[in-house]
Amino acid sequence: MGLEIEQVASVELSIIAVSETHGEDSPYFAGWKAYDKDPYDEFANPSGVIQMGLAENQVSFDLLEEYLEQHPEASVWSNGAPGFRENALFQDYHGIKSFREAMASFMEQIRGGRAKFDPDRIVLTAGATAANEVLTFILANPGDALLVPTPYYPGFDRDLRWRTGVKIVPIHCHSSNNFQITPQALEAAYKEAEVMNTKVRGVLITNPSNPLGATIQRSVLEDMLDFVTRKNIHLVSDEIYSGSVFSSSEFISVAEILQERQYKNAERVHIVYSLSKDLGLPGFRVGTIYSYNDKVVTKARRMSSFTLISSQTQHLLATMLSDKKFTENYIKANRERLKKRYQMIIDGLRSAGIECLKGNAGLFCWMNLSPLLEKSTREGELELWNAIVHEVKLNISPGSSCHCSEPGWFRVCYANMSEKTLEIALERIRNFMAQMQRTN
Repeated sequence: MGLEIEQVASVELSIIAVSETHGEDSPYFAGWKAYDKDPYDEFANPSGVIQMGLAENQVSFDLLEEYLEQHPEASVWSNGAPGFRENALFQDYHGIKSFREAMASFMEQIRGGRAKFDPDRIVLTAGATAANEVLTFILANPGDALLVPTPYYPGFDRDLRWRTGVKIVPIHCHSSNNFQITPQALEAAYKEAEVMNTKVRGVLITNPSNPLGATIQRSVLEDMLDFVTRKNIHLVSDEIYSGSVFSSSEFISVAEILQERQYKNAERVHIVYSLSKDLGLPGFRVGTIYSYNDKVVTKARRMSSFTLISSQTQHLLATMLSDKKFTENYIKANRERLKKRYQMIIDGLRSAGIECLKGNAGLFCWMNLSPLLEKSTREGELELWNAIVHEVKLNISPGSSCHCSEPGWFRVCYANMSEKTLEIALERIRNFMAQMQRTN
């Protein structure tokens, strides 16, 4: 901090503020700190740490820039311009109607029109982080639990637990069936919560999965819907990567299954979405909760007062997403570019002798380095991770930070950099593997 102030007395802070449930001591965040201290730059710092721990989509950013160049009216305001006053004074937490309509339409588009979304059921939040926390506040009390399949996004430890006081009970999934969720794993997690005398309020899944980079099979989703109905609990489906599936037919949304079931028991299902990944706009902080439960929609709208999206942002995106020619071109081009980039990293890793879980979505791959572990333990995994971050100079996320029960798996992001930088990262990996082979 720039201004140094003498700390004479210890002034108490709140329990939430000092709680360790934020997860900041996780290797996931430690890797980010290593990158921040020594960031790679092609010219200024070519030996720096390459950021492969950030799930950010930059492969189609030029399409957004091109759109804004051709449609300056979407983003440029001046005093007295049409609509300026109305948007500047707008603060209704329902959000701008045209934007909710455009979001509902975009969500239908990326699902190939196989599911319908009602704009009146869309609740706007400042990103998916806020959406997941708002839902957790609504669905569970402090001390209650959500069941979450492993491996899961490390940020969930913060998003779901930190301020809500809610627990996460892992649903342990394994590589033997490509980490798909089984009815047996669901029951085991539920029983584990019962043993801890903890009330289970719901199951939260990410589909497509972060960190696996793979979609959930239809039969698994059907089993999960049956499970939450039988237990009388909720199902939250975080579908933030639903538009980043390489082929739309490979992604089944829980919304499609509910539609096929004529929305029976739909009131327990809630979908989270955001434009941070598919559209590559994390800085815009645009998230949504889509709930089939009228009470949840009402309560979420009240709570969204703390996480509003600026009317300027809503106006810009309503204009952009309402342009069907643009959205159709963007979705198609983005899928093709992500598929090409995915193939590039998979082929590069394979040439170095490294295999990954077969993926079809997202901005990352799930890399298997278990053959390199001296000890098949969490400690052994972190030793290898530490070498990759500080010697190879690549920030990747160890599986243990994703609560993976099998040591040796790592999440590697590939869409937040240029192809040239990715080639440099792959060359570093190849050199590292060659060195490992010489020493073994």
